[in-house]
Amino acid sequence: MSFDRPFGPNSVVLDTDAASDYIKGGSASSVAGRLVGRTMALSFVTVGEMVKWPELYGWGERRREHLVQWLESVDVVVGDEAVAHLWGRIFARAQRAGRTPPINDSWIAASCLSYGLPLLTLNTKDYQFFVDHGLRLT
Repeated sequence: MSFDRPFGPNSVVLDTDAASDYIKGGSASSVAGRLVGRTMALSFVTVGEMVKWPELYGWGERRREHLVQWLESVDVVVGDEAVAHLWGRIFARAQRAGRTPPINDSWIAASCLSYGLPLLTLNTKDYQFFVDHGLRLT
């Protein structure tokens, strides 16, 4: 996992569903074709969700190691003060509009918006409010 690599013009953030699809199916996943010519990145939130899985589901050593190696190969969008401030503003707007999104999805959206990165998701409905406020989906 690299927290300090700059994000290039071809970088795209995978949300947790897209990352799960990719890691399960590798190049055969439904996400893989959408990544051609792109550099994968993950929000710090997705890293946390994925690290939770082996603990929660009792994965074996081989599967754990596969996850660790994969996570080491992707860039990570960190949750810094700018992301936290943006999250607070956009989450409040969503609540005021009566469209309270899932907490983790809103953090992922704030990460993407803060860094100006597009999001690859298999679950567009949870991000629609943020699309209406500038989030780019790919």
